[in-house]
Amino acid sequence: MLIGRRMHGKLCASVCGGTMAADALIDTGAMLALLDRTDRWHRISVDAFQQLRLPLVTSEAVLTELFHLVGDSRHEMEAAWRFVRSGAIVLAAIEDSELSQMQALMSRHSDRPMDFADATLVYLAKREGLSTIFTVDHADFDTYRIEGRRRFRVLPAGRP
Repeated sequence: MLIGRRMHGKLCASVCGGTMAADALIDTGAMLALLDRTDRWHRISVDAFQQLRLPLVTSEAVLTELFHLVGDSRHEMEAAWRFVRSGAIVLAAIEDSELSQMQALMSRHSDRPMDFADATLVYLAKREGLSTIFTVDHADFDTYRIEGRRRFRVLPAGRP
């Protein structure tokens, strides 16, 4: 679902000039942990997920990573699709005119290389006014800053 549609009774998005109904972003690793009961992050991620207000915001780049990492297993691919289509996440569109901002983020973080998917999430945090991220990638998101200043609130807070 693209931002700009009705979610939980609120019309949201930059398209409408409003703010997003979501409270947090979601990264690839968190989705994988939710889907894979054998993942060491599974239990703590399920607990954190149950406490978040849905939907969570993500990007096309994150979904690309998700489906790449799920691999060729039909069962895992179908489970990923069920999650993506469940209404638990909303896909935030990034326009061509916004790509230069992802490039700037990736260049700024050359000391701790930032991949494109992470850059989209840091950018979306700024654009949508979100500071909470559901991720297992604590090392990176504890380092990244929103607008170069604000820290992310990383969930799950603990470690497995």
